[in-house]
Amino acid sequence: MRDLGRAVTPALNDLVSELGLEIPVLACHQHFLADIGKDLLNSDHCALRDLFRRTKVQADIKRLIREFGGKIGLQIDDARQTVIAWQEMEDHTYQLPPGKNGIAVVRALSQWVIDYHADASGLDFPFDRPYFDFFNRCMIGSKAIDAFLRIPSDDRKVTGALKRLGRILTKVACEVPFRHIIKRLQRRAELFDELRDQLRTAKKLPENETVADIDLMRKRFYDWTASLKERRPKRGPAQDMRDAIDIILKHIDVHGEHLWGHVITLPENAPSRMRLVSRTNEIIENFFGTIKHGERRRSGRKNLTHDFERLPAEAALVYNLNQPDYVSAVCGSIDRLPLAFAQLDKEEARRKEKGLPSQKMSNLDKILQLSTSSLSSADRHVVRTENMNQRIIKAARSRAPRVAC
Repeated sequence: MRDLGRAVTPALNDLVSELGLEIPVLACHQHFLADIGKDLLNSDHCALRDLFRRTKVQADIKRLIREFGGKIGLQIDDARQTVIAWQEMEDHTYQLPPGKNGIAVVRALSQWVIDYHADASGLDFPFDRPYFDFFNRCMIGSKAIDAFLRIPSDDRKVTGALKRLGRILTKVACEVPFRHIIKRLQRRAELFDELRDQLRTAKKLPENETVADIDLMRKRFYDWTASLKERRPKRGPAQDMRDAIDIILKHIDVHGEHLWGHVITLPENAPSRMRLVSRTNEIIENFFGTIKHGERRRSGRKNLTHDFERLPAEAALVYNLNQPDYVSAVCGSIDRLPLAFAQLDKEEARRKEKGLPSQKMSNLDKILQLSTSSLSSADRHVVRTENMNQRIIKAARSRAPRVAC
């Protein structure tokens, strides 16, 4: 199971080729979708973000909230209770209360508009589109303000505060560039969400999938791909839709063969003849996140680069002690774990007495010295030398002979 990185894909293909074994190479469905989603939505989403920044909508709303908070002053706790009571009113009156209570309601409405991160699922872009959610909240807030102004508050200051918020949100509702970007982004997002539905990742990944579920999903996916080709406009003004569909079809052509093959046939002596592997590598990534969380709690540090460079590779195996079958295979029971460690120390002492090399990681520690890190501590000792500097400078200043074509 791999992601779609330009470095990972050829490296894994080379490894399988060197081993000479028929090892299925599967592409993570979540990374596959993320790759397509970024190509589909990133340009328009960035344009929407820049438009929000240029119009200073969020900054103006935050400034308004701070001003309202200053007017409420020390009565902020009472104001919050007023807002809660206003939310729970059953008559759904559109007339805001007078005085500081009305200001508190307008302040709460302003805060709701900028709290668009609450709509996120936690999967990050492109599965979450924060500025698209911000636009939706601005539009909803603008419409709500229109409703509140139909029956104005008895307090002119409250009505004035509501109109000020409305004027800020009007920049979103009436600006032509917003409409053009949102229309294109919404069209592409709907296409992307269709693809997520086909791979059953629109929400939380389904649990306990069966072979029949995978086969049915694969059939529906290819049927949807065929229908997508038919839906592709051949000519006319629908250039953006053509481009969006072409992006999806190109990714399917490149990675389609690695999207399926999750049914793994096991040897005859295995307890089960078949194993159904996960469609994503979230298990591995979440496990690494668990290790980072534990290490951060242990050390209290935010940056864990140095900690993980020094952390032995065997540390990941400690989590297996939570699995009874692993404990049974290693030492029989958890009560015998100290004896198992003592036996390892005894064998190591015996090897030292005989003058034999240590078995602790031998060459593995050198091989796994974080070769995947961009600049591990071991690499720094190599490249941060004067000899290395002079070597590169000399090569840069020299005139290499031209190679004849």
